[in-house]
Amino acid sequence: MWSVYIIRSIKKKWYYVGSTNRLIERISEHNKGLVRSTKHFLPFQIVYTKEFNSGNDDRKYERKLKDKRIEKETMIKKIENS
Repeated sequence: MWSVYIIRSIKKKWYYVGSTNRLIERISEHNKGLVRSTKHFLPFQIVYTKEFNSGNDDRKYERKLKDKRIEKETMIKKIENS
């Protein structure tokens, strides 16, 4: 199973969108500082996941969230208000 996820920095108001087929291990890598793009924003918590049957489908959705800022911001507002 593939997942698109959004994690939030607990210390700063900063979000990261990613995709993986090994969600628990990937979040652990983020929290251990092993991911270059997120290591300065530790620690993280998962705030959103969406599962896909195909790695191709999850990468398309991840790209959609990353490329279309309005969609990412809308998703984050929903997360913050729930």
